[in-house]
Amino acid sequence: MATIEECRSALDRLSENLAKAEGDVRSAASLDRSLSCRITDLDITFVGRLTDGHIKDVTTLQGLPPTKAEIRLTMAGDDLVALVSGELHFARAWGRGRIKLEAGLRDLLRLRKLL
Repeated sequence: MATIEECRSALDRLSENLAKAEGDVRSAASLDRSLSCRITDLDITFVGRLTDGHIKDVTTLQGLPPTKAEIRLTMAGDDLVALVSGELHFARAWGRGRIKLEAGLRDLLRLRKLL
């Protein structure tokens, strides 16, 4: 089982990867939205802001956050680490229910470019 530190490190790497992206991926990551990533097996939620292709102002909360973020991810810690390292394909994991993504329709349409 991944630790809180490993999950936080994976989010930092994801932010770095988004910042380096080009083309359609860069465009999709340039949203300005609140973001949460719930790690079910650790009962924590990372909350922050996706802005200009970076995940900024990330804090760690125990349990569920008091307000819903505009983009919400839910998964196990090991899946987050595997996803960011390229060992887990997002669309397959989402299709199998290992990862849950919730957002408004417009955001989902833009985010699909990241997949």
